[in-house]
Amino acid sequence: MTKILVVEDDKFLREMISRKLEKEGYEVYQAIDGEKGEEKIKEVKPDIVLLDLILPGIDGFEVLERTKKDPEVAEIPIIILSNLGQKSEVERGLNLGAVDFLIKAHFTPAEIVRKIKEII
Repeated sequence: MTKILVVEDDKFLREMISRKLEKEGYEVYQAIDGEKGEEKIKEVKPDIVLLDLILPGIDGFEVLERTKKDPEVAEIPIIILSNLGQKSEVERGLNLGAVDFLIKAHFTPAEIVRKIKEII
């Protein structure tokens, strides 16, 4: 079963996305901040990560950068899912190794699922 980690501090959004993914048959793990996200990536080794950028503690950019430097988990595709959407932030995320950058306001959970299917 495909494992997906959702790293999102907004409880409503995290649970809404997780429920949608579970209905699609994915095994979903959740993390509420950057530290927990980083731990879960190493522990679970998900097939894909949905990563928010604005997180308590270490932010999503830091999680992304650390993950891509760790040979054990560097190959895991990470999709940034954020309200930040300025060109510089998108470029920074992609340059750090994210496979895609989705702006929350522009994507429904169904579209997020479609994007995941394209990547894995």
